[in-house]
Amino acid sequence: AAQCCGGKLCGENINEYAELGSVVIDSRCVQTGDLFVAYKGERVDGHDYISTALDKGAACCLAERVPDGEKRAVIVVPDVQEALEKICAEYRASLDIPVIGITGSVGKTTTKEMTACMLERTYRTARTEGNHNNNIGLPMTILDMPDDTETAVLELGMNHFGEMARLTSIAKPDIAVITNIGTMHIKHLGSREGILQAKLEIFRGVPENGVGVFNGDEPLLWNVRADGGHKKYYYGIENHACDVLATDIQELDDGMRFVVSGFGHRFELFVPVLGRHTVYNTLAAVTAALLLKVPPETIQTQISGFHNTGMRQKIYERDGFTIIEDCYNAGPESTEAALEILAGFRSRTNGRCIAVLG
Repeated sequence: AAQCCGGKLCGENINEYAELGSVVIDSRCVQTGDLFVAYKGERVDGHDYISTALDKGAACCLAERVPDGEKRAVIVVPDVQEALEKICAEYRASLDIPVIGITGSVGKTTTKEMTACMLERTYRTARTEGNHNNNIGLPMTILDMPDDTETAVLELGMNHFGEMARLTSIAKPDIAVITNIGTMHIKHLGSREGILQAKLEIFRGVPENGVGVFNGDEPLLWNVRADGGHKKYYYGIENHACDVLATDIQELDDGMRFVVSGFGHRFELFVPVLGRHTVYNTLAAVTAALLLKVPPETIQTQISGFHNTGMRQKIYERDGFTIIEDCYNAGPESTEAALEILAGFRSRTNGRCIAVLG
């Protein structure tokens, strides 16, 4: 780790060849063998907890200074963030596995979960936990992948120019998925065209033989199909020139049923999640899975039992009410999708429909 980031390994009687376990930024979560990274936040400075982390069994700490009197293993660097990224990039380069990188204005986490769900029966699959999709969460995810990992599904988030380029230089995705171009982060990026350019930075880390997987019903994404040197595959509902299409879409009481056509296959899917946006998320995942040679029958079986992460469209009964708990994202596109689902319930009930918006 010290060699990867150009850091100085300080301390006495250190086993330089000790293996590192997980990367941890909260000293309360340290377990034996972990690498504790001492971030300096707005209110808390991780350097104040270096000795605590070592007392709890951390193999080493990554820091910008050594606390007075501390004689155990600390890698000292000018900038812990840059150092962690260098360590992660070096480790990623040593892995000979296909990596899927997923970004987009909305739907990233659901698409990531769906993709991993489709892959995990065929490959030992690692994925981003929750929405740890930034310059801290991504290195932690990659460095925490089990040694027997055969493929990884990584979520990449950004809200400024240059951030995606930085993340993709670490992740080096073989398949780059862009779910859509919405209006999230338009304050920093100026326009939807600016958001498009920021998302397209993902290709800076894609190898020459890597590919893109884009939403073909989004004109901004469709219009870049001939740009750059990477092959791009498109999925969609309305644009019949796409490589992977959904037709015969039915919204049922408990999910969406539709037919997928693409790459020489035609098969029906049932996804236990409501909403037309669910079809797009599923199509992105299906396209990636088919590119990695996952059989359609495996895709069918896996997605039929899909359960989303976090507070995303949890539907349950309580005190005579049907509650749709969809409390992760209140961006414009996410809110519109949620209201469309509520409108669908309104057409099937004689009772009132109440939207609680934040």
